[in-house]
Amino acid sequence: MTHLSAVRAARLATVGLVADRRERRQVPRPTRAPLRQRYLPRVRRPIFVLGAPRSGTSFLGRCVGSLPDVSYHFEPRLTKAVAREVYDGTWSRARASRVFRGYYAALLAAAGHGGLRFAEKDPENCFIVPFLADAFPDAVFLHVIRDGRDVAVSHAEQPWLAAESAGTGQRGRGGMLWGPQARFWVEAERRREFAEVSHLARCAWMWRRFTSSALEQLTSLPASRAIELRYEDIMRGPAAAAERVADFLEVTDPAARQALHGGFGKARPDSVGRWRATLDETGLADVQKHAGELLSQLGYVD
Repeated sequence: MTHLSAVRAARLATVGLVADRRERRQVPRPTRAPLRQRYLPRVRRPIFVLGAPRSGTSFLGRCVGSLPDVSYHFEPRLTKAVAREVYDGTWSRARASRVFRGYYAALLAAAGHGGLRFAEKDPENCFIVPFLADAFPDAVFLHVIRDGRDVAVSHAEQPWLAAESAGTGQRGRGGMLWGPQARFWVEAERRREFAEVSHLARCAWMWRRFTSSALEQLTSLPASRAIELRYEDIMRGPAAAAERVADFLEVTDPAARQALHGGFGKARPDSVGRWRATLDETGLADVQKHAGELLSQLGYVD
């Protein structure tokens, strides 16, 4: 596996800072901190939104970003790439911690958001919870879980793991090439198998690995630092979900709680259960083979 070079890290950092300004336009503009604080950022009480890709992390992240005292950032490119190095031990935790803290501070400064609470969503963080918890002792984690059958269907609609993407040179936000090749999170002894199974099977495999890793790693944290949310509950009961998140994040200002309700109010309940109309018998068997045990553990199948 190719590791992150200094040149690529610098490129990801630069591109990420520029792109972040454009991407933050998708969420409401936060309250402006006093001028003296805007460009002297301090990463305080960060909020990490976790979950497998296509599990509702973007939706939940935007909801959190609707809070007026939060500076929300979508999958920062540099730290997304460094997460791989933390996971496989290529980078020391001390080195990675300096990069994470420094880059988050740079994102806040570039946005003029010093004084606001930093928040980000990045699925790769599912694999480095202990590192993040140590690097940011005041951080909290929101983990969203979605039915792996719906996740597999949604993810398979994207080109990221498709065999057809091999050789295109297209890369993800963290610099990983698109295609069916094994990612850092694939079990070492099964790397060849990953490239040989169907696209849908790879997507189910992905859901299992991200979800199980987050579930396992979050158990080491006290309840005050982590909350688990089901995507289906959010979509069917957005008001209740908004209240639960507001309480967890200790949001007391009525206007801020109302803003959070506004974000959750955009939930789409018709996105629940899409797999029923999409998966044929072969597709469902592929998903069950690679994710069935976890689906049962989480109560999605009997």
